[in-house]
Order: sequence, then C-alpha cells, then structure tokens
Amino acid sequence: MALTKFNYNSFDLTTAASKGLAFNSSANGFETAAEGSMTLIKTLTASSDSTLSFVHGSNDVVLDSTYPIYKFEFINIHPSTNAIFRFNLSTDSGSNYNVTKTSTNFRQLHRENDTETGLGYNTAEDLAQSTSDCSISSTVATNSDDNLGGTLYLFNPSSTTFVKHFMANTNVVHPDPASYNDFTAGYGNTTSAVNGIKFNFASGNIDSGTIKLYGIKDS
Repeated sequence: MALTKFNYNSFDLTTAASKGLAFNSSANGFETAAEGSMTLIKTLTASSDSTLSFVHGSNDVVLDSTYPIYKFEFINIHPSTNAIFRFNLSTDSGSNYNVTKTSTNFRQLHRENDTETGLGYNTAEDLAQSTSDCSISSTVATNSDDNLGGTLYLFNPSSTTFVKHFMANTNVVHPDPASYNDFTAGYGNTTSAVNGIKFNFASGNIDSGTIKLYGIKDS
C-alpha cells in the first residue's frame, strides 16, 4: 500500500479564539470546531498554603453561569500534619466562607496488613444545616509518599432559584496505614449565587499538591 506525503506548509492551522481543529472534506482538510465539553479553567499548586481558593473574577477564575457544572480535581494533595481535607462555599466573592450546608458521608477502608476492611456511614463528618467547613476525606498521613487524590463536583453554583448540590470522592493514605475511600454529597442551602470555594485541611497547611478547576458544558 502506497503512502501519500503532505507538505506541512499546505495546511492552514490558524484557528479562531477558543476553538479547536476538526477534519473535513475541504482542500486543506480542516475546520474550526467547538471546544470540548470539559474546559480547564484554573490550576492552583500548593506550597505550604493554609488555603487554596477559587473566586470568580479573580486570577482568571470562572465560577458563574458560564458552565452548569464545575469539577475540581485533587492531585497529590499532601498535608503538613495528619488531617482531614475540607471545603467551604462563599456567596460574597471570598469575603466569607459560611454557606449553610447539609451533607452525608460514607467510607470504605482496607489496611495495608490486610487485618481489617470496612464500609459504613460516617456520622462524625456529616453536616446538618451547618456553616462549618465540610469534610470530604478521611485523615491524610504525612509520610513523604502519602497524599490524597479525588474529585468534587459543584452543580449550577450561579442559580438564584435552587440550592447548590455537590458530590466528592477522595482516596487517601491513612496513618493506619490504610486506603480510605470517602464519598461525600450534600447541598449548600442557599439561593444566592455561589461565587467562591476554598479548600484546606482541618489543621496545618496544604504542604504540596495541585487542584484543577474545570467547567463542564451542557450535553
């Protein structure tokens, strides 16, 4: 089978703003295409920070009606001390993080030495109409290779009609040592637009790690 070689200079690779490339049957074979359904908005990297915050309109952060769903990815989140990872919401652009929340949490675990497994509801980490930070993980250990990974989804934060649902799933290396997998869900009980979110540990700093914010379009 013969191979056809194309001259690189024969392709027009210029795209419009916020557009990608797609193949078509035109002379050069390309056309501009809409961006993907999930768009990276902002990446924050911790370096002994007490808090990492995403506030709409600050440092290129988008957290408004542009997207109906926002996704946060937690990558190699390492604490300065053994602690639980948490978040809270703001309706005043980060001046206060005190949205009233109701949440639920269950977890599963498996110890490294295989002496225990478990699955159960975690009453200690749920909230009932509380403005406190919402826990979304078990305790994360501080050995040099210990960390947390996971995701949090925030639904329609700009709505002024409905409460603001969230769902999180995290996995950590627990000090036991063990793998602890937490599932947390709930809602911010406010009809004000949520325009800020912060992440922190219950004690100590976020020693290192990355949080990525994505916007997800309607299908």
